[in-house]
Amino acid sequence: MRLTVLGGGGFRVPLVFRALLEDSGDESGRCTELVLYDTEPRRLEAIGAVLAQHAADAAASGARPPAVRTTTDLDDALRDTDFVFSAIRAGGLEGRSLDERAALTEGLLGQETVGAGGVLYGLRSVPAAMHIAERVAAVAPNAWVINFTNPAGMVTEAMQRLLGDRVIGICDSPVGMARRAARALGVDPERTELDYVGLNHLGWLRRILVDGEDRLPALLADSAALESFEEGKLFGAEWLQALGSLPNEYLHYYYFNREAIAALSNAPATRGEFLREQQAAFYAAAAADPGEAAAVWERTRKEREATYMAESRESTGGWQRDSCDLDGGGYDRVALALMRAIARNEHATLILNVPNRGTIPGLDADAVIEVPCRVDANGAHPIPTRPAAADQLGLMLTLKDVERTTIAAADTGSRGKALRAVALHPLVDSVNAANRILAARGI
Repeated sequence: MRLTVLGGGGFRVPLVFRALLEDSGDESGRCTELVLYDTEPRRLEAIGAVLAQHAADAAASGARPPAVRTTTDLDDALRDTDFVFSAIRAGGLEGRSLDERAALTEGLLGQETVGAGGVLYGLRSVPAAMHIAERVAAVAPNAWVINFTNPAGMVTEAMQRLLGDRVIGICDSPVGMARRAARALGVDPERTELDYVGLNHLGWLRRILVDGEDRLPALLADSAALESFEEGKLFGAEWLQALGSLPNEYLHYYYFNREAIAALSNAPATRGEFLREQQAAFYAAAAADPGEAAAVWERTRKEREATYMAESRESTGGWQRDSCDLDGGGYDRVALALMRAIARNEHATLILNVPNRGTIPGLDADAVIEVPCRVDANGAHPIPTRPAAADQLGLMLTLKDVERTTIAAADTGSRGKALRAVALHPLVDSVNAANRILAARGI
C-alpha cells in the first residue's frame, strides 16, 4: 500500500512514520511505500534524514519500515497512490505569524485556527487544497484523502465538493481529551464509547460510556479528578460542572477570551513566531549535520509539545503539561487507524470530520461536522447522536456560516465576502477592526 504525504517536509511527519513502523499487519494492508511531497527540497532533505535514522533503528529491531521516496512534483507524488495525507501549510509559519499579529494589534485573539486568524488561514488554505483536489481527481481518482490541513473542517468541506466522501478530515484534539478523561476515571480508553459532537476545534464530549454506563457525571462531580488533567485545569471544575460536558481545548478561546488575549498580548512571541524560529533552527541544524537530524528533531519535538497552548495554561495558573501528554502522538494514530480500517475493512470507531447527513439536527446535510464514525472499507459513517444543546448548536451554526463564507471568498476572490467572514466571527467584535486586519494582510 502506498501513502503520499503532502507537506512531506513538515516537522510532524516523523510522527506519521513512527506510527507506520508500529503497524505489523500483512503486506496487503500495510504501508510499504511512503512518498513525501513538498515544495521545499531543503525541508524534504531534513525530514528524510530523520526518517532514515528511524528506519534504521526499526530495522535493527526486526521491524519492516516502508520504503521512502521524496519529490517536489505533485502529480508524481499522487500517481497510483492509495492514500493521501494532506498536511500542507499555505503561507508557512511566516503567514501564521503575520495573521496572529494582525489580530493582536486590534486587541483580538491571535490564534492560527480560531477567530480572525482562522479565516485568514482559510483564505490561503482553501485554494491550495482545491488545487490538490483537482490533481487527485485527475491522477489518483481512487485514492482516499485524509485531511489534516487547517482549518481542518473548512478545508475538508471544500475538498469534498470535488472529491466527495473520499475526503475525510482528522484532528487529534478530541482523541487526546477522551484519553485524558479516561485516565482520570481510571479506565482503559479502549473500553470507552464516546458521545462527542461539534465542528473541528469546536466540540463537546457529552458522555463517556463504559460497559453501557455513562461515567461522565461521576467525573464532573469529582472536582479533584476533573482538575487532574488538561481540560479540567484549562476550564476549571466549576465551569465544566455548569456546562455538564467537557469542551474541546480550543473552546478556551471562546469561554475565556479576555484572559487568552491578555496572555497572548503579554507573551514575548506568538505561537507562530515561536514555531517559526524553533523550526528554522531545526532545519538549519539538520542540514549542517544530517547524522544528528533525528536527535535534534526529538529534542525540538519535546520542546514543542511542552509549550503547546502555553498562553492558555499561563492564563489559568501557569501549570505544566503531564509527561504522558508529551508523546506527540494523536493525529498520526488516528490517520493510521483510519487507513487500516479502510484498507483491511477492519471496523473501527473514530472521531472524524464528515458530512452531517442528518446526524446533528439543525445543520444541513453537507455541513462537515466532527463526530464519532464507524469506519469500514466503504469509508466513514457518522453515528446517530442526540441533538446538540442550544448553546452548542448556536455556535456551530455561526461558525459554519463563517467557514462557508471563507470558502466562497477564497473561491471568488471577493473582499466583501472575506470581510463578512472575519466580521461575523463571534470572536471579532468590530467590522472596522475586521477591515483593518484584512488590510494589514494585503486583502
